[in-house]
Amino acid sequence: MARPHIEFIQSQWLSWQRGRYDSFRPGVETKILSRDDETGAASLLQRYPRGWSQRGKLALSADEELFVVQGELRINDVVYGPHTFAYLPAGYTREGAASSQGAVVLSFFEGEPGLQDAGSEGFDHERLVTFVDGMDGPWGGVTNPKFPPGRGRKMLRVDPYTQDETWLLGTMPLRNGLEPEIHPTVEEMYLLAGEVAGNLGTMRPGAYFWRPKEVPHGPYGTRTGNLYFFRTKGGALSTTYGAAQESFDWDPDYVPVLPPELQQYATFRFDGARNY
Repeated sequence: MARPHIEFIQSQWLSWQRGRYDSFRPGVETKILSRDDETGAASLLQRYPRGWSQRGKLALSADEELFVVQGELRINDVVYGPHTFAYLPAGYTREGAASSQGAVVLSFFEGEPGLQDAGSEGFDHERLVTFVDGMDGPWGGVTNPKFPPGRGRKMLRVDPYTQDETWLLGTMPLRNGLEPEIHPTVEEMYLLAGEVAGNLGTMRPGAYFWRPKEVPHGPYGTRTGNLYFFRTKGGALSTTYGAAQESFDWDPDYVPVLPPELQQYATFRFDGARNY
């Protein structure tokens, strides 16, 4: 089947694995957050060990979008530190990669990745985003006037063909709304910092969801403030709001939507572990 609805799981509960991506990224451990069995597209956490390196030219057969959560990763002559981003299209030549101190990286493949001859087919320059530093630049507004105040957005990428978006969202502490939301696109999220309470439980750092389009969700609130990493698939984000609730539940039960292979985690509870 296509990629299932996952909302939400703490990435800390998943095991680091080896094998599936070793052919082109040897020595790197992976947590598979979600995967499309039909296309091979996948969302991953990847852990690069200290001193990892890869020499020689190579190119992947699938687009890769990446965001560094912790540590440092060098690809070609570009050094990616925490909260930096890139979108490297299929066929993009990597003339070496390394991580002197180790790194934890969110990686998103837009198909089943494999190796192809570097430089043999070129790549789509319109999709290339070599480097964006999430620490730079001002926070922008969120245009929907019904979106509760006390938030900002930093856009990382807009696809030139599909208008799919990737962005960071930051919100202030002691903030909540009362209206649930619906989007006409897939929405994918990894929580980088803070906590957020919603209709399916309280998400902590490391929480992840892949939500299909037109699924009602929320409303949400945060005592701490938070920092999210978001993506859409199927176009730019837009929001339709539902009828406002009379009150907000700051301590909701964990009642996730999980596919059968993840059902074992439905009774897990957050234990204060690290962010991934």
